[in-house]
Amino acid sequence: MKRTTRFRPHSVTREDRADGSILLTSNHALGPVVETTGDWLHHWAEEAPDRVFLAERYGAGWRRESYVSVLEKVRAVGAALLARGMGADTPILIMSGNGVDHGILSLAAQYVGVPTAPVAEQYALIHGAHGRLRGAIELLKPKMAYVVDADLYVEALGLDALVGVEIVSSKPGHVLGVTPFEELLEGDASVDIDAAHARVTPDTVGKILMTSGSTSSPKGVLTTQRMMCTNQTQLADALPFLRERPPRIVDWLPWNHVFGGSHNFNMMLANGGSLYIDDGKPVKGLFERTLENLSLVTGTLAFNVPLGFGMLLAALRKDAELRRRFFEDLDLIFYAGASLPQEVWTGFEQMAMEVKGEVPLITSSWGLTETAPSAMMQMEPTDRSGIVGVPVTGVTVKLLPDADQRCEVRVKGPNVMTGYFEDPEKTAAAFDAEGFFITGDAMVFIDPDDPNRGMRFDGRISDDFKLLTGTWVRAAQLRLDMLAHLAPLAADIVITGADRNQIGVMIFPDRAELEREGFELHEDRGALTCRLLQGEIHRRLAERAREVSGSSSLVSRAIVLSEPPSMPEGEMTAKGNLNFRKVLTRRKDLLERLYDDNDPAVALA
Repeated sequence: MKRTTRFRPHSVTREDRADGSILLTSNHALGPVVETTGDWLHHWAEEAPDRVFLAERYGAGWRRESYVSVLEKVRAVGAALLARGMGADTPILIMSGNGVDHGILSLAAQYVGVPTAPVAEQYALIHGAHGRLRGAIELLKPKMAYVVDADLYVEALGLDALVGVEIVSSKPGHVLGVTPFEELLEGDASVDIDAAHARVTPDTVGKILMTSGSTSSPKGVLTTQRMMCTNQTQLADALPFLRERPPRIVDWLPWNHVFGGSHNFNMMLANGGSLYIDDGKPVKGLFERTLENLSLVTGTLAFNVPLGFGMLLAALRKDAELRRRFFEDLDLIFYAGASLPQEVWTGFEQMAMEVKGEVPLITSSWGLTETAPSAMMQMEPTDRSGIVGVPVTGVTVKLLPDADQRCEVRVKGPNVMTGYFEDPEKTAAAFDAEGFFITGDAMVFIDPDDPNRGMRFDGRISDDFKLLTGTWVRAAQLRLDMLAHLAPLAADIVITGADRNQIGVMIFPDRAELEREGFELHEDRGALTCRLLQGEIHRRLAERAREVSGSSSLVSRAIVLSEPPSMPEGEMTAKGNLNFRKVLTRRKDLLERLYDDNDPAVALA
């Protein structure tokens, strides 16, 4: 199978130290790094002034903003912010999703040294999630808050926590006291915008990004200009085609998350690319909008979560013209959030060969909000999903292997944060004595004798637990395996068994799939009962039990939950990740039922 040859071969050094730890570093040198995101904007406004930088849907077409127009608006908005007395200690809370004005406001704030703090729009739109929004406001103490449409966010704007905060909106609507975004675009001639921009340094905080809260309370990651700018150099070092021609993406990934808002957004800005904002999502009722957007514009890079790629593959199989346009300029398919199902991977490979005779680089990387985000990447073509590769340039990865050579991962580099917002205790606890950030993630080598083969993500250390027998269960990897065995019935699952004799699973079902399969579902105190469904789950558990050995991976029981995970109750983060501890705590009665062999809702292997 012909694969693209436009990649950078892995070249890493492995150092085995006397204390048992392992250091991995790239043998490639870190390329030149600009000082601020404003440097990118100035460069491309001069080199390609009329090229589209940001675009969003407007009627039947697009509202497009060129590099030179974005720079002009960024300078005007930056002056308006400074005229209000804003600075490093007055964050701007951004409460709504991706949009051109959102992007201009973010860049304007970075241009003059004012941090922005984008939060998940669900916190403002869902009444039950307002507590999480209030928590963010109380932590950040913003001086300004932005929403795209004040009427849509009116309930959140009425929170007492926002009293005294200037509300800015692109569509003020009927909400009184809201500043139109157009007023910021008027700027302020009394401000020396050039002098203000000159005071911004690599150490200036550009963003405060909230962690997901899937393992603990959300924390504010102080994201500096150096972190963002370094990481884009690291990405371009890893993906040389980014420097060969301006990239283009049609992307929905949310900007409150480091992957959408720093990785993808800044990748376009750093390389003179074009970001077409996809106002669809890989969910029923919104994915059709994504397909409509792709019928208008396709990208040279495709970013998505595995579910989104699965839906896209199915749609491309039905539409020959879209299939042709999707692949004709495609350099990269990049999945994030979880391993791409192998059948989806293979489907894209086969389709690419049929359309253009070669396969784009299909890959992923590893990192966290605290690493800006990419710290490791699979840069070479491979035929397997789930590999996160080797360290990017300028990063040192420290591995602490256990007896089975599963390694705890720590990381150091110029793209790593210096601390959490207003939390010196958590900051101190986040680094070891050598200054490595303690990620809490685990990995294993693809080939222990050849570090250039890369590493595979192997879950969170904190997700692991012991059975009563003392056997360790690696819950993260087991969860992925069980999701594959229970697909498509299970939308997500929680692995159980801590301090018990057996491993079980609590299943959040795909209700639509169960209904399509004809299961007659009945609710019973938070669980779904159905004789045929129980029989199907029993069959799958028993089939898998014949394939595995050892109690550490044998799943013996399952229960199907009737209520989906609750964001207001903290069971699900804004990024769509389950908070396993919260699920187990909130549904402790169902957990007890799971271990009752006589409960009719329980399926046993």
